[in-house]
Order: sequence, then C-alpha cells, then structure tokens
Amino acid sequence: MQNTPQDRSGGWVPAAASSSLCTVCSCDPDGTLPPQAAQNLIVLAREEAGAEKIFQSDGVRLLMQLLDTAKADLMLAALRTLVGLCSGHRSRTTAILAELGAPRLAAVLGVEHEQVSLAACNLLHVMFDSLKEGLQKDFRGKEDALVLDSSRDLKLLIKHLLELLVLEGASAHGRDNALNLLIKVVPRKSPKETNNSLSLWVIDQGLKKILEVGSTVCGSLGSLPVTENTRMSTSVLLSKLYEDLKCDAERENFHHLCEDYVRSWFEGHELPGKLRAIQTVSCLLQGPSDAGNRVLELEGIMDSVLSLCASVCEAHQLVAVEALIHAADKAKRASFITANGVNLLKEIYKHSERDSIRIRALVGLCKLGSAGGTDFSMKQFAEGSTMKLAKQCRKWLCNEAIDAGTRRWAVEGLAYLTFDADVKEEFVEDKAAMQAMFQLAKSEDRSVLYAVASTLVNCTNSYDHEEPDPQMLELAKYAKQHIPEQHPKDKPEFVKRRVRKLLTAGVVSALACMVKSENPALTSSCRELISRVFLALVEEAEDRGGVVAQGGGKALIPLSLEGTEVGQTKAAQALAKITITSNPEMAFPGERIYEVVRPLVSLLHLQRTGLENFEGLMALTNLAGISERLRQKILKERAVPMIEGYMFEEHELIRLAATECMCNMAMSKEVQEMFLAEGSDRLKLMVLYSGEEDEKLRRAASGTLAILTALHPPICKRIPQVTVHWLEILQALLLSPSVELQHRGAVVVMNMMAAAREVAEQLIASEMLEILSVLAKDKDKPRVAQAAQESLAHAVAYGLIKPNPEHA
Repeated sequence: MQNTPQDRSGGWVPAAASSSLCTVCSCDPDGTLPPQAAQNLIVLAREEAGAEKIFQSDGVRLLMQLLDTAKADLMLAALRTLVGLCSGHRSRTTAILAELGAPRLAAVLGVEHEQVSLAACNLLHVMFDSLKEGLQKDFRGKEDALVLDSSRDLKLLIKHLLELLVLEGASAHGRDNALNLLIKVVPRKSPKETNNSLSLWVIDQGLKKILEVGSTVCGSLGSLPVTENTRMSTSVLLSKLYEDLKCDAERENFHHLCEDYVRSWFEGHELPGKLRAIQTVSCLLQGPSDAGNRVLELEGIMDSVLSLCASVCEAHQLVAVEALIHAADKAKRASFITANGVNLLKEIYKHSERDSIRIRALVGLCKLGSAGGTDFSMKQFAEGSTMKLAKQCRKWLCNEAIDAGTRRWAVEGLAYLTFDADVKEEFVEDKAAMQAMFQLAKSEDRSVLYAVASTLVNCTNSYDHEEPDPQMLELAKYAKQHIPEQHPKDKPEFVKRRVRKLLTAGVVSALACMVKSENPALTSSCRELISRVFLALVEEAEDRGGVVAQGGGKALIPLSLEGTEVGQTKAAQALAKITITSNPEMAFPGERIYEVVRPLVSLLHLQRTGLENFEGLMALTNLAGISERLRQKILKERAVPMIEGYMFEEHELIRLAATECMCNMAMSKEVQEMFLAEGSDRLKLMVLYSGEEDEKLRRAASGTLAILTALHPPICKRIPQVTVHWLEILQALLLSPSVELQHRGAVVVMNMMAAAREVAEQLIASEMLEILSVLAKDKDKPRVAQAAQESLAHAVAYGLIKPNPEHA
C-alpha cells in the first residue's frame, strides 16, 4: 500500500480492495478492525476503481455490519469508506441509500459519540450533493447509469432528519449536525435558481419540528438535549427558509404556522407553555425577525415577557430577559421598552443575586442605550451611564470564573455600547478585555461570533457612512431637522490608533479562527462584518505584512468567495491591498496564489467603485508579472476584456493601472493574438498612449509595444499604418529625459528596423537616423546605445546607410 501507483485505475487497486474486504470479513465483530485495514479501505474508496470493486464485492453489506457493531472505530471506518463510495456518483449513492436505509443513517447521526455523529453528517452531506448534482463526468466518465429523479430520495432523507430533531433519544450533537445539514442542503444556493420547492416542502412538513427545538427551555422537565449552539443553528435554519420564500403568499403561510405554534403553547399550557412560547419568540427574533415581530404582537405575549422578568425563578427570568433583549431590536419597540422596561431591567441588574440574570439585564440596558447608533447627539441615558455599563461588561468578560455561555452576553453588551467612541477608546486600552474576547471567539461556543465581529466593526469604524451633502445640511438646519453628529473620537487619527492596538493584541489570529468555523453561526452577514474588519486592518501599507504573517491572507480567500456581495467585495479589496504592496508569492504561497485571482477580477465589474477597480487592476498587474500560469488563470477568469475597457477610462490612475496590467498580460500568446487581429484599434491605442504626457502611461504603453514588436514582426509593419503620428511618437520616446522611456523607444525602433526593409526605409528617411547616431555614442546609457547601434547595423545591412569608418 505504500507504493505510488503508476496507473490509478490499474489492476492493483481492485486486488487491494479485495484484500482489504477479506480482512474486514475475517475481523471478529466483538473485536476491532486492524487500523491499517481500516485506513486501506478508506484510501481505496477514494479511487474510482477501488470504490467500484468494494461496491461490486458486496462491500456495502459488510460496511453495514460494521455500522451495527456500535463500536466507534468500526463505525468511523465504515462511514468514511461510504463517503468515498458516494462522492460524485449518483447511481451508487441511490443503491447504497436503498441498502442502508434512511432510518439507519439518521440513527447513526443521532448517536452520543461526537466523532461518529460528525462522520455520519459528512456522509449524508456527500449523499445529498451526489443526489442533487448527479454524475461528475470529468472523472467518472465510464459510469453513465443516471437516476432520472432523485427528489424522492432527497425528501426521504430530509424527512428522517426532521424526525431526528424531535427524537428524545437523539444526542445533542446529533441534533446540531441535523440542523447544520438542513441549513446546507435545503435552501437554494443562489436566488438565480427558480425552484424553491424543497424549502416549501420542509416548511409544510417540518417547521413545527424545527420550532420544537427552538422552543426548548434548557433544564425544564422533558426538554430535548441541546448544546449552547443549538438555538443559534435553529434561528439560522429558520432565517434561511424564510429568505428562500419568493412571494407574499409563501411568507404569509410561514407567519401563520409560527403564530399557530406559539398560540398552541401559550394558551392552555400554564406557565411551562408560556415559557416555551416566549422561547420560540426569542428564536424567531434571532432568525427571521419579521416572523418574530409578528408573533411578539400576539395578545398577551409582551405582557407575559415583562411579568416573567420579575419572576423569582432563575430559569423563568433567563427566558424572559433574553426575549426582552431580542425584542428591543426594532426601534419602535425599543422606544416602548425604554419607557416601560428600563426601570425593570435596572431593578433586575441592581438586585438580582445571580450573575447570569444580571449580565442579561445589563445587555438589555446596553441595547437600549445604543439606540442612537453612532449619532453623538442622541444620548439615550445620562452622561457617564454608558461608560459604567461598558466597564461592567468588561469586568464580567474578564472573569474566567463565570461560564463561557454567560460571558458571551458581556460581548453582546459591548457590541451595542461600542457605537459610543468613548467606549471604543476604553475597550482598546483594556488588553485583558480584548484577550478575553479573542479567546471566546476561538472557543466552541460559536454563537458569540456575530457579537465579536460587531464589536470589532465598531472599534475600527468599518461600517458604511456617507458624508452628508453640505447643501442638504443647510436645508436640514433651516427646517430644524435633526442632524447626526460625529463623535470627536471617531476621527481618522483615533481610528488608526485603535486599529494598531487591536493588531498588537492579536485580532488577526482571532478573526482567522472565526473564519475557519463550519458552524451555522458564521452567517453571510457575520462574514461581511469580518471582511469589513480585515479591510480596516490592511488600510495602512505598513500593517499588511503583520496581517499576512498571522494568517489574514489565508482567511480572506474564503471570505471573498462566499457571503453577501458587499462582504465578498470588502474581502477582495483587502486581498488587493495586500497583493499591491507585498510579494504575492510570499503572501499567498503555493497554490493559494491562484485562488486570489477570481476575487481580484471581481473588483473589475462595473458596479464596483473607482477605487476598487483601481486596486483590482494594480493587484492583477503584480500577479500577471509573476508567471505564465497566473496569466492563464487571469485569462480563464475573462478579465482581459474588462482590463481593456478600463484603458479607455477618463480617470488617469485607472487608465494607467489598466495599461500597466495589459503590458504584463501581453507576455501571453493569447493576448498577443488580440493585438494581431485585423480591424482592431488595440495597437493604435498603445502607440497613441506612448505619446501621452503622463510618463508612467507612456512607460506602460511603450513597454507593451517593445514586447509585441520583439515577438511579432507583422506588428512592426502595422505601426506606421495605425496613426500618422507614429514617427513623432517614437522620436519623442528616444529624445525623452527618462532613460527607461529612451530604452523602450530604442527597442521598438530596433525591432521595427529588423522586421522589414520598407519600415527601415521610412525610419531612416526621417530625423530618426540622426537621433540613433547620437544615442549609439552615449556611453552613459549602455542599454540605449546598444539598441541604437543594432538599429544602425540593420540599416547598413539593408544598404540604406554606409558603415561608419570609425567602427569599420
């Protein structure tokens, strides 16, 4: 097994598969499978020949026996082998699903052993992908047995996942994995897909089961086993399903189902039922907030929340205070709670003996205190109150004696309070608080991710804010309208200082850990916040090396490829800034450098800003100058037409960046052929740009001409035809005070002289002969002199001039 095969589909693979299967057959069901045999099976299943041999040799039945042993190592080996068998093979997946049965797979997903549950989750994900996508013909070409309709199998698997959610015997990790699977496979990947029937089917068949998980009150009698991440995963799933709906009728049906479920618990179930109803409201407010707000307006719900906040039972208070916090999201309701609930929250905060309750009451106060956002003139509380709240949040955050789930709420509080610049300044000065927050971001409790990202966005001022129109400001003052004011400590010099302190504290490694998370808590909006922070961190060129060294470059690539459009653009712009000022081969080692191309090309789209266009072009220029393989990748991403378009841009810097990029791309054969094409003005543009006033533009354009004329003599013949000013432009290059421009001009003339006698005649008949004669004797510019001498040598060879007696 240690030798590398010469032929991946060769005869040794089926033989090795047979041997491994024999080992599996001979293993004692009460014993263990030898580790090497288990590893061999997994490796072989990744090869098409090995996977087919295992499948044809009744291997699925043997793997099923291993699953039934209930021994973790045997179950892991079987599940990982089945992943190889199902990957990208629709017909085999259908057969395996029929043999194993969806109930058995769901049961394995729900086992207590975390690794086994995770392996089962991975297998089911692969099965879903194979059933959805069908056969991957690029490497499974010989297999053409396609299943016509796999929707029945998909729905069967989803049905059992939904049943697992409310199964009392299922483990908490199994329930989380089922939720994660539903998030990944049910909603459409893109709004461009028209068919949302799977989401509609799940809402009709399983919405109440999903809400059952979301309404679970931890510690109550008969509650389902859940983890600290379960509620967040449930909220994300509900949000994804709601976002996947296409019309008002579908959304109205979703609302009715949620309202009916909440009413069923709220009416006639006494206190436990009211708690379940309020917990459901919290779950909806964290997910599809429209549905949560609708339910919150049902008769009696808000009154129950306020009355339960004063309960003597900790569990009841926890549920009610959390609901109150989530309810305050809506500005209209926040003002209602400010009037009716602030005193209540203050009483809870001051007099409760339990930290878990006090910290939640504090977050409620923080949320209400930040209702003015970044507007310095809109203070909700008395001067200094916000600072006191922030200080208490930092104190709890740093108290490691408190459990992580409770400390998470301290970060939630800071996420709201850091709208205030005074709070930001104090926070970045508190190294212990920053370190504690970063440690929480790296912990297993992923529900803290959004709060951490929000706090960092506030500290770095990386949210969007537009400068108001001066005329509109005057009009607002005249009309006595409220005008938002910027806090003095939100000025650029303060922001820059805060960014430096965050970098010193290790913010990049915390962000990199957050991005690695496969948890549903890493939502598209959370990714966008992280992208915004990264863009703020790389704003200064001197900070970029440190960001890359701590894993920032690697973390930005997935952020630039997945998430909201704004988030992807921000991450791509951060990648561009790094690529412009760093050595790309050092910043993105190995194959990673090729992954950077697509995000950079996305910055060239017309809907992007001029700055994004410019930075994208600059970064691509650096990449295009490295290797032919990178140039081919840029070509494959269809960037050249966009680069060409920006060469006509009015903005001088964008036009220059595009021309420089085209200069480097001209080293590719495909781009050279574009300049050779008949009826194209590309060559004319380069010749004219070589005569512009902007020295950098002339340098890029004449450099492109030097490359093209050296490789393609027909281009030399076409230069005199594209514009009547060609001779003046070349002479101006040779007479330029810039040695670089002189050298480029001399090389172009040398290539044209070598290309054809008639072109050489035109050049020599002008003042070019005199210019070349002078340059050929210039000992201070050896490269220019050499090119001039070679040009004169070609003229002598054509018999156009006589050789110089001094050099005879």
